[in-house]
Amino acid sequence: MEHELQSLDREARQQLAGITEISQLEDFRIRFLGRKGQFSTILRQLGTVSDTDRPRLGQMANSIKKEIEELFESRQEAIRQAAATAAEPASLPDLSLPGRVQAAGRLHPVTQIMQEICTIFENLGFSVAEGPDVELDYYNFEALNIPPHHPARDMHDTFYVSDSILLRTHTSPMQARIMENSQPPLRVIAPGKVYRCDSDITHTPMFHQVEGFLVDRNVSFADLKGVLTVFTQKMFERDLPLRFRPSFFPFTEPSAEVDIACVICGGTGCRVCKKSGWLEILGSGMIDPEVFRMVGYDPEVFSGFAFGLGVERIAMLKYGIDDIRLYYENDQRFLSQF
Repeated sequence: MEHELQSLDREARQQLAGITEISQLEDFRIRFLGRKGQFSTILRQLGTVSDTDRPRLGQMANSIKKEIEELFESRQEAIRQAAATAAEPASLPDLSLPGRVQAAGRLHPVTQIMQEICTIFENLGFSVAEGPDVELDYYNFEALNIPPHHPARDMHDTFYVSDSILLRTHTSPMQARIMENSQPPLRVIAPGKVYRCDSDITHTPMFHQVEGFLVDRNVSFADLKGVLTVFTQKMFERDLPLRFRPSFFPFTEPSAEVDIACVICGGTGCRVCKKSGWLEILGSGMIDPEVFRMVGYDPEVFSGFAFGLGVERIAMLKYGIDDIRLYYENDQRFLSQF
């Protein structure tokens, strides 16, 4: 047994000296130092040795195993340090270089335009009100002179939650909500998200709208034209051609769509303006007397106007963007320009 221990000692030292990988160390440990390793096997054979030789051989076996374990741990640490050194950069970084600046976040362009629109109207004396995205059919349609089975409902392509609850198709319900709880004079804008089943380069299923209305005595269409003309001049920081085109909305009479000269093509015609040279930016008109009656106002005493504009459409004109879908693709190269 003494000869076997000496032979095992030499073999273990030779193998340990040639190990360069952590995986090889594990194989070595299992073979020599594990519960079923060669040193454990020899130690279990001590019971067969004579009583005279057993203490000496046992001490010798334990001493050799302890030395191999210490050599194993030393080799393991050396390999780990070598691996860590190899992973370190060849040289220290140049401390004179400027630091890496963290990219700063920005407001989404639609949010920026929404805030700018609200600021312009607030400077004109309008207050800001917000309402629910999930709206009652009554406020979205009936209170705005759009009763059940009215053909104008087909214009909205509505997302219904139930027969009486829907995702609002415009922010105009705020007209009825505010007027039924307040008395004139009123100057209010209502910004927010609206939802319709529509999608192309100038429409998205969810978009942002700003509803505005003014109610007082002796309000005329000239007041409406004046407010919207000032708004477009402030919004686009120049005197762009503006036209009021007769239209129809159930909650205004007379009604008009407001067009602005296409800033993408300069009025020569492109795919965004459908070769017309004009882009619609909002709908407007004098509030229908039936809407006043629904909220308890006397249409013989009060008059007013209302308008609704699409924020994304304004942003397209403001920034010269030809595809509304770019706003929602979350491309950092696009968003970081604003």
